[in-house]
Amino acid sequence: MDMLNDPALIAFRDEVRAFLTAHLPENLRLAAARATSVFIDPAVSLPWQRILHARGWAAPDWPAEFGGPGWSEIERYIFAAECALAGAPNLAPMGLKMVAPVIMHYGSAEQRAHYLPRILSGEDYWCQGFSEPGAGSDLAALQLRATPDGDDYVLNGSKIWTTHAHFANRMFALVRTSNEGKPQAGISFLLLDMQTPGITVEPIRTLAGDHELNQVFFDDVRVPRTNRLGGENEGWSVAKHLLTFERGGKYAPGLIGRLERLRARRDLEPVLRAQLDREAVTLKALQALELKAMRGVGGGPALYASALKILGTESAQRIDTLACEAAGQAAWADADGQTPAELAVAVPRYLNDRAASIYAGSNEIQRDLIARTLLG
Repeated sequence: MDMLNDPALIAFRDEVRAFLTAHLPENLRLAAARATSVFIDPAVSLPWQRILHARGWAAPDWPAEFGGPGWSEIERYIFAAECALAGAPNLAPMGLKMVAPVIMHYGSAEQRAHYLPRILSGEDYWCQGFSEPGAGSDLAALQLRATPDGDDYVLNGSKIWTTHAHFANRMFALVRTSNEGKPQAGISFLLLDMQTPGITVEPIRTLAGDHELNQVFFDDVRVPRTNRLGGENEGWSVAKHLLTFERGGKYAPGLIGRLERLRARRDLEPVLRAQLDREAVTLKALQALELKAMRGVGGGPALYASALKILGTESAQRIDTLACEAAGQAAWADADGQTPAELAVAVPRYLNDRAASIYAGSNEIQRDLIARTLLG
């Protein structure tokens, strides 16, 4: 934690803080505060992405050669923390944080030149086509068939739990290109245009009442073979690379921001306030582990990704529970007569985040991966 006290990093933090004070629109901050999911609607996230893009800060994790700011890991962490404390909207992760790194790593020069600028500007909005009705945590069981036909693949099947597919104009998808050998050996990774004939998006309403998820159907959908990322039947390796970015990361900054907004209330009973204080200590420990992961101390990236995914999602669920308790105890209207956002959306967030310990690989699976890595 001492690294955060470096004078150069304090100056960087102050620069970010000043930018957020000057350029984060109040309407976007309020919309983010009332969001019930970590996935913010593009009507809110894309305007903020454009503001950040104009400053060169839309993709903190990207290297400078691809249009990122070229920040160190600790600078990226400070930026995430300041954005969370300021209440800035989350940017859609499927493009900037998930498919972009694998395009950088596995993509051809032509694919990089085409897709990366469009992701950075927000021109392309992506969804993730991984899970299927019979293939969730057991992703290797996927059956969306991609049959070679000349210069194309012809896709038939479906994907499910597809976040923001109804907004997206692009999808990255795992498809079945072979049934030979191990299930993992017959999977390829494709980049799709969501306007392709034969693609149908059907909404799935969540328990919280949100339309965030969808089922996507493919009926003789033709995708150019040039849209494959990596080799044919080598998509499992691409997916594992991507999942490292989806599972691991910076949970603590956003959770600390949420918790501090709850702790700032003065109308809570002492027992609940003590529980909030205890969770604040837990988040400091999570933050320390995330900083340790950045330095590569004590384990590899995949091990940290699994551990942080477990700790981050379970912390989020505990904070959701405490927020519901706070909503039950608080005087609902503040002095201006408005319902505070963190309390108004407490129950929908609680319901939405029930899935947090399941998606991106269930936490039970993550514990298995950790055990196999450490115990052999």
